[in-house]
Formats: sequence, C-alpha cells, structure tokens
Amino acid sequence: MEFKDYYEIMEVARDATQDDIKRAYRKLARKYHPDVSKESDAEARFKELGEAYEVLKDPEKRAAYDQLGANWKAGQDFRPPPDWDAGFEFSGGGYTAGEAGAHSDFFEDLFGRAGAYQRSSGGRRSFHMRGEDHHAKVLIDLEDSFTGATRSISLRMPVLTEDGHVTTQDRTLNVRIPKGIRAGQQIRLAGQGGPGLGDAGSGDLYLEVEFRDHRFYRVDGADIYLDLPVAPWEAALGASVRAPTPSGFVGLKIPANSSQGRKLRLKGRGLPGKEPGDMFVVLEVNLPPADSEAARAIYKQMEDKLGFNPRARMGVS
Repeated sequence: MEFKDYYEIMEVARDATQDDIKRAYRKLARKYHPDVSKESDAEARFKELGEAYEVLKDPEKRAAYDQLGANWKAGQDFRPPPDWDAGFEFSGGGYTAGEAGAHSDFFEDLFGRAGAYQRSSGGRRSFHMRGEDHHAKVLIDLEDSFTGATRSISLRMPVLTEDGHVTTQDRTLNVRIPKGIRAGQQIRLAGQGGPGLGDAGSGDLYLEVEFRDHRFYRVDGADIYLDLPVAPWEAALGASVRAPTPSGFVGLKIPANSSQGRKLRLKGRGLPGKEPGDMFVVLEVNLPPADSEAARAIYKQMEDKLGFNPRARMGVS
C-alpha cells in the first residue's frame, strides 16, 4: 500500500488553516472536475482530491493523520504502525457507510475504525439532544486484565483553534479495568462523551481495549501463550521445571521425547472469567553453544554415536 500525502494533493502547507484547505479544495475541484476539465487524468485527480479533503477538512481525521509524521513521502510503501490510533478520541463526522467503497486502501486502513464509530453515533443534533458518544482505543497491561485494576489513562481529542488550526487537547481519566477483560472489548464511561444540547445529557465514552506487547506472553482471546526455553536433554529425557504465569511461577513436567514447538496446556490459567481461558506453554529447544573444547567434544560424540539425521523425512542427509 502506498502512502498518500494529502497536503501535497491539496497543494497546501502542513500548517494550513481550515479556511486555507477549504479554498484550496474549491480551486482544485473546479480545475479537475471531470465534467469541465481537459486534463487527461481529471477523474482520478478529482477522486484523489475528494479523499484528501475528506481527511483534512475534519479536525479529528487531520490530527490523527498528522501524527503519522511529516517524513513520509507520497508513493512510499506504507503500513500503519501498530496501535497508531491508540489514545485518540473519535466522535466521527463526515464519513458514512455509503462512502466506504469510494476511498483508497490507504484511507480505509486509517479511518475505517473512525467511520464505524461515526456510524454508531450518527444523527443530526436538535435543541435538546444527547451528546455524541466518543470512542478511543487504549492499551493496557495483561496483568491488569488478570487481576482487575484502576489506571490513569490519557486521551487526546482533536480540536479546532479560533484561528482555524487543528490541535489536540489532552485529558486524563481514572478508569476501572474489569478483571478478565479481553482485547476488543469495550469499557463504557457514562457521561464522558460529547456534551449534550439544551437539557440533554452528555454522551458516553467507549474505550476499546488492546493489550500492550508483553515480554513473555501472547494473548489469543482468553488464552495465553508462553514460549518456554528448554535444554535439549530436558526435551529428550523429560524434566520438571518452573515456568512463569501471570499469577506466579508453577511447576511444569516436560514429557520425555518432546520436540520443538510442543504445546503443554495449563487448563484454566488463561484470562479469568465465567469461562476462563487456558495457558499454553510452547517448548522452545535451545542448543548450548559449542564454544569450548569440552562442548565440541560432546557434540562430536553425539554425531558419532546417535546417527541422527534431522532431514531424513526429506530424503537427504
């Protein structure tokens, strides 16, 4: 997927005001409108221009796009950084389900989520109308789901300044993280969304949970995975070892003749819940280095006496 420089497409500087962007769009839309333009690529340029305007006219999308950084160049191979939108509040606006297929893959990858949020909260305001629901993705530690916790979480909300520039406004909330929450589930904070109009109350804030990368564990649904290094003789002869789990160390029996990648199941030691997940320990056989005469002699002895061919099933030695 190629990076799109929406400022270059709109022919405006990155610090352009919202009025500058609106004027640039009107000028270029007249130039490239397929009904009047004599440019050979008018239709493609007009579509590209519409997409750029879709992002830059919206303070939320523009602020999120800007945080990707100014070093990306148009046409560069691009993949959104993991969790690039974590901590951003979206209230939606401007992007509707009907427009979803009209944009590039680049746009869809970045703003598909925001579009979904918008669709869930849509509607036109009246004098007495509940505020919009806001949505944001937040990163938590696996341990917080395992035990439950209260954490201080900072969010950034794009806002438009009086002089027409887009900036972000930070706020910090104390959030209770329910025990056993899974990635993708949401925490609802009542009344923390957009303000209502008239006598109506504020909307709610929905925090979609994702886990930070952990140095030991991976999470899949309610199950937890751990790659556990073992010595060749522990895998071959069997052994009793200690293994870490989010709730503390446990004793683990390695069956004899275990191979690389063998999974050992610890039932019910995954994420807690009405139906707790399991923990899977994946054996990772580590070879000791042949960095001494004694070590090399042992490897040579194995070569001479074991007659082991790891490529036998391939028909080669």
